[in-house]
Amino acid sequence: MKVAVEGCCHGELDKIYESISYLENKEGVKVDLLLCCGDFQAVRNEGDMKCMAVPAKYRHMQTFYKYYSGEKKAPVLTIFIGGNHEASNHLQELPYGGWVAPNIYYLGYAGIVRFKGVRIGGLSGIFKSHDYKKGHFEFPPYSPESLRSVYHIRNIDVFKLKQIKMPIDIFMTHDWPRGIYHYGNTNQLIRQKKFLRQEVESGTLGSPAAAELLDHMQPTYWFSAHLHVKFAALMQHEAKNNAAPKITKFLSLDKCLPHRDFLQIVEVVDRPGSSVHLEYDPEWLAILKATDSLQKPSCNFWNPPQDNGLHTRWDFSASEEATMEVVSDLSGDLCIPENFSLTVPAYDPSRPQPNAHPVYSTNPQTTELCATLGLTDIYILAGQSGQAYGEEGATGATEEEEDKDSTGSVDEPSEYPTDTSGLSSSYNPDEITIEDEWEEEEDEGVECAEGKGTDAVVPEGQVGSQDSDRDGSPQREMANRLILPPPCSAPESEAPLRSLRLLSLPPPSASLSQGSSEEEGGLTPARIPKRTSGETTRGSASHTGGTPQIKRRNQSIYTAVEDEESEG
Repeated sequence: MKVAVEGCCHGELDKIYESISYLENKEGVKVDLLLCCGDFQAVRNEGDMKCMAVPAKYRHMQTFYKYYSGEKKAPVLTIFIGGNHEASNHLQELPYGGWVAPNIYYLGYAGIVRFKGVRIGGLSGIFKSHDYKKGHFEFPPYSPESLRSVYHIRNIDVFKLKQIKMPIDIFMTHDWPRGIYHYGNTNQLIRQKKFLRQEVESGTLGSPAAAELLDHMQPTYWFSAHLHVKFAALMQHEAKNNAAPKITKFLSLDKCLPHRDFLQIVEVVDRPGSSVHLEYDPEWLAILKATDSLQKPSCNFWNPPQDNGLHTRWDFSASEEATMEVVSDLSGDLCIPENFSLTVPAYDPSRPQPNAHPVYSTNPQTTELCATLGLTDIYILAGQSGQAYGEEGATGATEEEEDKDSTGSVDEPSEYPTDTSGLSSSYNPDEITIEDEWEEEEDEGVECAEGKGTDAVVPEGQVGSQDSDRDGSPQREMANRLILPPPCSAPESEAPLRSLRLLSLPPPSASLSQGSSEEEGGLTPARIPKRTSGETTRGSASHTGGTPQIKRRNQSIYTAVEDEESEG
């Protein structure tokens, strides 16, 4: 089947679906499924925008509300995970996943589903060590701290995913697994994103939790986004249990903007005779049932049970009996019910309400699933606990602390190494999107005029060709579809990219005459980052002190009131 993979969505559903339609017409193919790798921004109304961690002056309604209200329907089944710019009050209604609009499905904090026999999993959010061991305690209205911590992944969800034993075909995370950049063209990555050099060289770029899951699950495909750059890698895992070593094809894509590599079509082998409807995965549901009692909506640290003599049970993987029990709970029907319903009013362009307060409610989909399987609605539990930031003296990392490194405070206890003292002057790429992406947008007209880059990359090869390399020979079968470089032996080694047939799409919001072209093998010159460690910001040329004056990334969240009034 044809799977369209998209990087950071940022609420631009109209443009993404328009681009898919353009590809289908141009290439004579039919896309079966769209996967979005975070920053989806399922904003239903003005109140939801206030639950999204972006500077206030950049809170725009975009187009998701049209699909939520029923004005439009997604033309292709869409599955997405959460990132670090989301309407968190909306996604928290669906901790185990669910429909956010007809034909648009959210995987939850963590989740696995099946489509045409293909197992698709995902983990929402980004990694921060200082929140990693906490429970999902956040509940609206959010404080400035919980507005950010709500999208940080938690070890309870990683623990659940590590109980998976059956093979996974596709897995999605918003941020990259740590170390994956060593298996692709590292030098080109650094040329394109110079500010990543320090963390690449120190081995601290990306999520250690995602790296752990990559090693455990070893899926055929792993898709990510977050860093706003296209990057492909091919990772061969160590052989286990005398079996042939598995290979994971990694792909990260850009954000949805004209002349950016934000969309790519990948051909994935489905299983003949499988349901054409989105289905629950019985192994995953059995794991949810087994681990239900472990969930605590607390900001206190929690350590997963281990085989260390202190726990009566540490293996929560699904037995055949538990899996069959789940099937019985669902009366033998694994199809996910199409039971979407509006839980808050949708945005009405004819009656804007810019002063609307966020609305939060339970979601009937979660209520129904919990009743069927005997699960706990942890969103309700969090609301009942009253453990919001500040109410019990809980403290989270400040915005300034998060700037220091990508793994969190070096003083925070964590099961992962977080010593990044050598990076004390660098800023955190996990959060670069909050300001830098909008500054890039202002420069986009210049880039478009130069005709650099493309909207999408469509793999070469026969339209009807099949991916027969589920567990072998990916280099031979995937070379013309995913365009993956061989692993680099060292960051200094230059892995030549295979030539790509780049497709120039029209800017989604502009006419076809503005399409761009690019020579095969040509590279877009790396852009100078808006701010890097050791550089002064605009207007600070007269500064002579030893400390660089760096514009704080999220200061607009707290100090942009005057900007909002002047722009309103």
